[in-house]
Amino acid sequence: MEPESPEWWVQRLYRKLRARRSNVGSGWRKVLGIDDLIAYYEGTPPNLPWLPEQAQDEFYRLLALTKSNYMGLVVDATAERLQIEGFRIGDSAEADAQTWAIWQANRMDADSDKAILDALITGYSYLLVAPNPADVSKPLIYVEHPSQAIVDYVPGTARRERAAGLKVWEDDISNLLMATLYLPGTVYKYQARIPQSGAGIEPRWERRAVAGEQWPADNPLKVVPLVELENNPRTLRGGVSEIADVTSVQDRICKTLADRLMTQDFGAFPQKWATGYPDKDGDGNATPRIDVGRDRMVSTDVAETKFGQWDAADLDGYIKAKQEDVKDIASRTRTPAQYLLGEMSNVNGETLKASESGLVSKTRQRARSLGEDIEDAIRLVRQVAGIGAPGETIETIWRNPEFRTEGELVDALTKMATLGVPQEALWERWGASQVEIARWRAMADEQAARDPLTEIARNAASVGA
Repeated sequence: MEPESPEWWVQRLYRKLRARRSNVGSGWRKVLGIDDLIAYYEGTPPNLPWLPEQAQDEFYRLLALTKSNYMGLVVDATAERLQIEGFRIGDSAEADAQTWAIWQANRMDADSDKAILDALITGYSYLLVAPNPADVSKPLIYVEHPSQAIVDYVPGTARRERAAGLKVWEDDISNLLMATLYLPGTVYKYQARIPQSGAGIEPRWERRAVAGEQWPADNPLKVVPLVELENNPRTLRGGVSEIADVTSVQDRICKTLADRLMTQDFGAFPQKWATGYPDKDGDGNATPRIDVGRDRMVSTDVAETKFGQWDAADLDGYIKAKQEDVKDIASRTRTPAQYLLGEMSNVNGETLKASESGLVSKTRQRARSLGEDIEDAIRLVRQVAGIGAPGETIETIWRNPEFRTEGELVDALTKMATLGVPQEALWERWGASQVEIARWRAMADEQAARDPLTEIARNAASVGA
């Protein structure tokens, strides 16, 4: 197969996509694929806790009770603080509004949360940009899952120039594997029979014809429109999952819970014993079974009979072991311990702020790498809409990841206002969306038009500050 031909790209990218979904290595060197990472996030770890063979029957009965999904908490604690509030395009407020209108028209207020969440879980997610035949001024933006999309880069460009992109999905109507290949100059469509399970089985890709359409088609964007969002990327490996190195701790917790439940089922309640208890009564009948209860007294006329009970099994060791494992997760992922342990008492505002400083710092670091990728997609969107300029500066506006009380925030903004910080910048720091800021700006202008003296006084005060 000729290198860099369309068929070569489809086969190469599909192999890389399939490899990404599978685990690599074994033992403590194993690197989880995205399918297992998703399973951990959803609270269904693929690794069952180990138990002795003789205990497995009872274990399966208790398996559903061993779930304790800390991986979901770790990811969600970061995801809930990564919210996009708008975009700053150079110095033009009008450009900001145009870009935000396109963003909202594509429901990206909500869908961007999905893209960020998938990137945190698996290390990757994707934004696909396409022209809008119904309205050229508002290009289409789609969020693509990392199990269905992949991008390859031009060697030597530090993973910046995209060489090809592939979108793959299983069509449940035709029961075929579908693929769309994006190259800088052309877009191709392929199909193949879904390969049966087995090592080394490759799909046989064939070019797909679409009724009423001409394929392959020219790529009007002249660049690969599939943009990769990478979480915490490394130079050679790319994106990394937030839970990549703590899934083993989650496995330890599930093992501890399984052991505790087994012990709790068989040893947490004191076991009774009796010696010298007769098998038959005076008439030769079998002695009835002793029914123990809190409102019953056990007695016998046989002087040699003795009753007693063993001590209950101590569960404190299991509880402490789980707490130590949870602390390991908290320290490694910089997730506040109160999120994972659910414990908080006599905590003042400063202590709470200090406990969340690691999470806030991590969130801001993640926002930098994700923001650069999102800005690449926005540049492409603006070019498709005909409003972008080559090399224009774009900045993603993120909501402040630090949670503050309204009193603390108002006090900080009031002090910033005395330093001459513009009103709209203060609104942005408050957490207002771009839509709210635009509405407040219009309301302020309307108020100033009704009372020009107020506007003159406000401008004089601003100049004096």
